Amino acid sequence: MAESVVSFLVERLGDLLIQEASLLWGVEDQVRQMHIELKRMQCFLKDADKRQDEDESVRNWVSEIRDAAYDVEDVIDTFIVKFASKKGGRIRNVVIQGKELHNLASEIERIKSRISDLTRSLRTYGIIARKGEGSSFASERQRQLRWSYSHLVEEHIVGFEENIEVLIKKLVPEKERCRVVSICGMGGLGKTTLAKTLYHHADIRRHFEAFAWAYVSQQCRRRDVWEGILLKLITPSKEEKEEILRMRDDELAKKLYKVQLEKRCLIVIDDIWTTEAWETLQPAFPKETTVGSKVLLTTRNKEVALGADLSGFLHEPQCLNEEKSWELFQRKAFPWKHESGFTVSKDMENLGREMVGSCAGLPLAIIVLGGLLATKETVNEWDMVHRNIKSHLARSKGRGEQARLSEVLALSYHELPYQLKPCFLYLSQFPEDFDIPTKKLVQQWVAEGIVSLQDEKEVDGTMEEVAKSYLRDLINRSMVQLGVRGSTGTIKTCRLHDLMRDLCLSKAKQENFFHIIDHVDGNKTNGDLQSSGYSKTTSGSRIRRWAIHLSQDVQEPVLPEYQKNPNLRSLFFFRPKKHRLHDGRLLKSVFDKFKLLKVLDLEGIKGLDEKLPEDIGALIQLRFLSLKKTRIRELPPSLVNLVGLQTLNLQTIDKVSWESTVQVPNMIWKMDQLRHLYLPKWCGNVTDKLTLANLSNLQTLVNFPANKCDVKDLLRLTNLQKLVLNDPRHFETFVEIFEPPNNTLQCLMSLSLKTDLLSFPNKVVNLRRLLSGCPRLSKLHVEGRIDKLPKNNQFPSSLTKLTLWGSRLGEDPMEALGKLPYLKYFGGWEVFIGKKMICSKDTFPQLKTLLLRGLPNFEEWTIEEGAMPTLSHLGISDCYKLKMVPDGLRFITTLRELEIRWMSRAFKSSLEEDGEAFYKVQHVPSIVFLN
Repeated sequence: MAESVVSFLVERLGDLLIQEASLLWGVEDQVRQMHIELKRMQCFLKDADKRQDEDESVRNWVSEIRDAAYDVEDVIDTFIVKFASKKGGRIRNVVIQGKELHNLASEIERIKSRISDLTRSLRTYGIIARKGEGSSFASERQRQLRWSYSHLVEEHIVGFEENIEVLIKKLVPEKERCRVVSICGMGGLGKTTLAKTLYHHADIRRHFEAFAWAYVSQQCRRRDVWEGILLKLITPSKEEKEEILRMRDDELAKKLYKVQLEKRCLIVIDDIWTTEAWETLQPAFPKETTVGSKVLLTTRNKEVALGADLSGFLHEPQCLNEEKSWELFQRKAFPWKHESGFTVSKDMENLGREMVGSCAGLPLAIIVLGGLLATKETVNEWDMVHRNIKSHLARSKGRGEQARLSEVLALSYHELPYQLKPCFLYLSQFPEDFDIPTKKLVQQWVAEGIVSLQDEKEVDGTMEEVAKSYLRDLINRSMVQLGVRGSTGTIKTCRLHDLMRDLCLSKAKQENFFHIIDHVDGNKTNGDLQSSGYSKTTSGSRIRRWAIHLSQDVQEPVLPEYQKNPNLRSLFFFRPKKHRLHDGRLLKSVFDKFKLLKVLDLEGIKGLDEKLPEDIGALIQLRFLSLKKTRIRELPPSLVNLVGLQTLNLQTIDKVSWESTVQVPNMIWKMDQLRHLYLPKWCGNVTDKLTLANLSNLQTLVNFPANKCDVKDLLRLTNLQKLVLNDPRHFETFVEIFEPPNNTLQCLMSLSLKTDLLSFPNKVVNLRRLLSGCPRLSKLHVEGRIDKLPKNNQFPSSLTKLTLWGSRLGEDPMEALGKLPYLKYFGGWEVFIGKKMICSKDTFPQLKTLLLRGLPNFEEWTIEEGAMPTLSHLGISDCYKLKMVPDGLRFITTLRELEIRWMSRAFKSSLEEDGEAFYKVQHVPSIVFLN
């Protein structure tokens, strides 16, 4: 980690010397010498970082280097903040003289002397980089291009075949009367993987009518678990959902109980820790053994499994044997093994088998080891890992399988390239079993400065693209688990396995990278949470980041010792549902004390004043600010000082209408570093038109206020990649900006023209002109009339997702859309008002999802053999005149889920097991009927 801290600072100082020469006039030589000294230090840190656990003297040396680097950053940032605040947040063309300049020079000289002394001590500690050892991150990343597929751990199902067979027999047959089936075993054994395999298994999907998955973990919040399960089982309307959220706990339990009596439900409760947690949840689950619904538990605690249901079934998976372990390892270590001519050398196999044997048959350890070795190509590299793993495992000798697993996971961290270490440690902020939103995570990584284009010559595009590649690397190494994928395969969320989170917390503590203030577990801080991987930081003043986990019972959290942490860079709040702050003084103290903040995430914090405090303007270093789901309605003029902001999220909510309306003063145009701007649903009254044309770095613009702006300004946003408009009165004006044809948004990849109206707008959208102005679109959402679809060659070839609402096309849309080579998702409502659609042979070659909804005249549908060869999800709803599914569905062997909603009784009956059309869909694992 010290290597990444120093490398970041080297790059930062280099940028300052180029960009802010006038500000540093008088101390330029000292800064340049510091830059040279730190670059010299970089050469030794790779070796030193890896040896920290072996030698306490090395560990102390690395810690001192890290602290010195932090001191350099703090001195310069404090200097910049002090003088930039006098210039409205800008630091260019400022000449500083006198006592302040002398003090800065003295501070830099003092720190440089410390670093020089540390450099001279290298031989004392034996920290001398060996020539030719290691490889650059850029060359390593180049090699990794062949394996960066973002594999799911769940794809590597090895050794579970017998387990799956046994458990299906307990879950499916009507004669089996056990109400609760439990999977019990130690962490890393694959309990969740096994449960997920069952959850999606064809036999399970055919048997049960409704499904829900709930993560519980150490903090069991009964209300949240019940709500989450019920909402998944019944897929309610917006009104029904609001009614459920208003229910008392006893009403909610009764409703959930009743649903399980009315239809066969499978409910997975993953990672439940205590019998007390099960007892609090149990009132919402039927005890009758004759009920068709089942509960599948995963737990590390055998008492939980035995106590959940006296007549239940307990299954304890065993560790993998030698051959199954080797098979699982190969799938992860050699993802390209299907390539012709690939063979594993004998030397590599011998090393691999010995290392796999060290994993004691634990799937998580094997997968993580495989992910690590997938980055190594030569026998020498494998041998180096082999030596390292022997060194790590020597420490866990005699301490059991869990200790062995911990050492394998620790090795995976030590083997990370230095750029990935801070990215991994950044995940320590998130609560247990938290679904981490990847888009927001990427923006925060960039804002923090822990992502750089310097070593990324092979990655085209922006720092965000580099950050996404870092995340894919962590997923491929199985250090981070893939969560939810979008409809076109993008990674929406990710998460940490409990044991990997423990490692993350431990390393974050060791590096003073993150400090957790946990009000959920009795208002404890890091120092009180040893058992959870939290532990006391050794140098409070060095803490750079705080994450505050709020509790329902703690209305005003405490920020301990904030006077000792004026150099805090990031502050995050995580709150349970319905939590609100009763006093806004907390935030005012944040603005007053933490002048060097770069990231401030206030998402979901209720109870704040409707006006954002004027003091926010003091945080001129701020790069990321989220007010999402707060109730802020007015922004202060001082916001103009935040000229370095990269991400600004103003998607607040109103406590009455639940829609956001914020008074946005005409100052955003001055924030010329903005990359991601999320405006409220409606911008309040402003005296002048909002100007956005100056935001040439903008990549994301959500809720563009066409009634407050000149729509032609969009053409000047030359880096814009995502755009959302929500006012249909201005759709036509927007389309007109692409006339003449040379007016284009060349970088735009995602466009949404949305409306909240109950009926779709009648104004016709000129889709042909729209597409001509957006030649690189990948995702398109249009609400409104479309007279005629353009020809297939007029669509961008890059289009992967198309959603149309209220287009009311008279001609069959399948002819043009079927020829789009990369289309993966097509759906909408009232897309087509004709009677007949045909999906011809060899059309829709990559379509994964097709949703046909609200087609009033749709009677006849033909699917020819060879059409839609990759379709996995099909939804049909509100097509009342369609009497039967097409015969061609039987040719689509990839179809995994068929969802029928609001169709006639005859249509549904035809698809049941004894129905006349069942033969067409009998291969589909999941057929779901919803009303």
